[in-house]
Amino acid sequence: MPIHIDHLTHIYMPGTSYETLAVDDVTLAIEDGELFGLIGHTGSGKTTLVQHINGLLKPARGSVHVNGIEVSAPKVERKKLVATVGLVFQYPEYQLFEETVYKDIAFGPANLGLDEEEVRERVQEAARLMELDLGALGDKSPFDLSGGEKRRVALCGVIAMRPSVLILDEPIAGLDPRGRDGIIRLIRQLNTQGGFTIIMVSHSMDDVARLCGRIGVMHDGRIVKTGTPAEVFGEPETLEALGLDVPQIRKLAGALSKQGFRVPPDVLDPEVFCSFFVERVRHKCSRT
Repeated sequence: MPIHIDHLTHIYMPGTSYETLAVDDVTLAIEDGELFGLIGHTGSGKTTLVQHINGLLKPARGSVHVNGIEVSAPKVERKKLVATVGLVFQYPEYQLFEETVYKDIAFGPANLGLDEEEVRERVQEAARLMELDLGALGDKSPFDLSGGEKRRVALCGVIAMRPSVLILDEPIAGLDPRGRDGIIRLIRQLNTQGGFTIIMVSHSMDDVARLCGRIGVMHDGRIVKTGTPAEVFGEPETLEALGLDVPQIRKLAGALSKQGFRVPPDVLDPEVFCSFFVERVRHKCSRT
């Protein structure tokens, strides 16, 4: 099991008048190869929780283990941890700084002390996984790229470190529809073809429903529910009480059910939904 969080508690500014309990006794296990979604309203503790997984934060109580590394230990080998867990912050393109795309992707591996050939290999592999054309873009300034291309470059920089676990904090935020669809497809490929274990933090119920095999719902620093997308989004009243919405597909499914078109709860992808709906209409028409 690559990730095991055991009774994790985090308190910001303890012992002061600003003391805040951000994560409250969370226990969570994420299996190797999972694409796990983490949802919750703003301030629910999502980002604080995942920043313990790569060691950016240390818990007040509890422990975190990733691939056998006790991340929560007072002393942990940073180089080993960086090579195991990659964290992609929200709007990662704001962290681009090198003069060319190639140099930006190569920055992390180069600072591991790898030789030039190994760095080049890693850059090329990352670019291939993110479908980034290094031949056309490698010598360009990253600041001359589109928003979607910048996001891919930023992701490449993390992937080039070859972590086994990727944490993506709002990876699709701020992109136009074309950019969103491209990143969604690539995240799925990183999981299914690249073999990465992925934790995706998101406010978008539609994106989580399309991508994730299992979801954790956070509220006031606690994990209050885990389950498949069908299980989590099959309880709209529970989500509404937590200040969350359901995917647009489930809203449409609810409206259709009143007209006699029952849509199974596991139909959450727009393309799958369209295929299902067309097939049902054909079936109904053939009987009339």
